Amino acid sequence: MGWLWAIIVGLVLGLIAKAILPGKQSLPLWLTVIAGIGGSALGNGVSSWLGVRDTKGFDWTRHALQLVGAIVLVALGDALWRTYKGRNNRSGTPSSAV
Repeated sequence: MGWLWAIIVGLVLGLIAKAILPGKQSLPLWLTVIAGIGGSALGNGVSSWLGVRDTKGFDWTRHALQLVGAIVLVALGDALWRTYKGRNNRSGTPSSAV
């Protein structure tokens, strides 16, 4: 059941990160979920390192760090995805001319 929660949290964090980032991202949904899961894990690691992972009540700091991690990974993933798609689109004609 833990993997299902990881996917749900990854989806939510990834979509929020895409909404926060300026411009339109070309990252597909499955990579957005993976970036959200990675951002969640990254935020949990940083919050443990800072000693704020488990607090009384709602863990605002941990959740904020998870979101920051997701934003960073979505931005990096989008840049890498655009580079990857740009390399595969080199057929001699611009994609807008098709």
